[in-house]
Amino acid sequence: MADAPQIAAFPGEVEDEGPRPGAWARFREYSRRHPTVIVGGGILILMALSAVAAPLIAPDPLRLNPINRLKAPSEAFWFGADFLGRDVYARTIYGGQISLMVGLAVAVISTVIGLSVGLVAGYIRWVDAVVMRVMDGLMAIPGVLLAIALISLAGASIVNVIIAISIPEIPRVVRLVRAVVLTVREQPYVEAAVSVGTRLPKILLKHILPNTLAPLIVQATYVCASAVVIEAILSFLGAGTPPEIPSWGNIMAEGRTYFQFAPWMIFFPGIFLAVTVLAVNILGDGLRDSLDPRIARRM
Repeated sequence: MADAPQIAAFPGEVEDEGPRPGAWARFREYSRRHPTVIVGGGILILMALSAVAAPLIAPDPLRLNPINRLKAPSEAFWFGADFLGRDVYARTIYGGQISLMVGLAVAVISTVIGLSVGLVAGYIRWVDAVVMRVMDGLMAIPGVLLAIALISLAGASIVNVIIAISIPEIPRVVRLVRAVVLTVREQPYVEAAVSVGTRLPKILLKHILPNTLAPLIVQATYVCASAVVIEAILSFLGAGTPPEIPSWGNIMAEGRTYFQFAPWMIFFPGIFLAVTVLAVNILGDGLRDSLDPRIARRM
C-alpha cells in the first residue's frame, strides 16, 4: 500500500515545533549558562530582605545598655556589643539599609543623568566639545575628595551623601554612553532615518537608546558597588551619614579604637560590606557576559 501523500503547508504557515520550555526550564538553562548572575543576585536579594525586615529580626540599634559594653558574641548578642552596650548585630542589619539605599540611589541618579547627557553629547558635535571638557574636569578630581568637599559645604545627611557620590560617577556613565552613540550614529539605519527627516528626539530614543541599554545596565552595577564603598569611606572618616544613623562605615569608625580587644565591632560590618560589594561585582560580570552578544555567542 502506497504511503499517503503529505499535504504541503500553506505559504507563510509555521509548522508546530513542539511545546515550548516552561519558565522553570528557561530559568534552569539561564542558571547553567550564567551562574554568576544567580549567585550575585541571590546574595543581594538576601541582603535587601534582611535590611527591609530589620525591624522584625533585629532589636533597636540605638538602645544603650552600658552594663553590656564590649561583650563578646554570645546567644544574647550574636555579633557582640559595642562600647556603649548597643547590639552590633542590630546596628549591622540596620546599617545595610543605608548602604543599599545609597548604592541604589546613586546608580539610578548617575545612570539617568549620564544617559541623557551622553546621548546628546555623542550625537551633537558642538555639545560634545563643551560637555566632555566639563566631564574631564570632574574626572580629574578624586571622587572621595570631591564628595568630602561637597558634604563639608552642605552638611552631613543621607541626601547630601547621595548627591556628593553621584556627581563624580556621572562622567563615567557619560563617557560610556557617548562612546556607544559615536559608533551607532554612523550606522546605515540611523543615516536613513536622518535622510527622511526624522526628528532628533525620535532618532535618539528609537534608534540609538536601545543600543546603550546593555552596557548601561552593567555599568550601573559597578556604580552601585563603588557608591557603597565610597559611602563607607565617608562615614568612616566622619564625613558621611550622621553618627546617630547606623551605617557600616561609622560602625567600623566607632570600633577602631577598641579593635585590639573588641574586634567584632569592625569584623562583622566589614564582612557585610565586603560580601555586598563582591555580590554586586559578580552580578555585573554575569550581566556583561549575558548581555554582550559576542560573549554570549561563545558561551
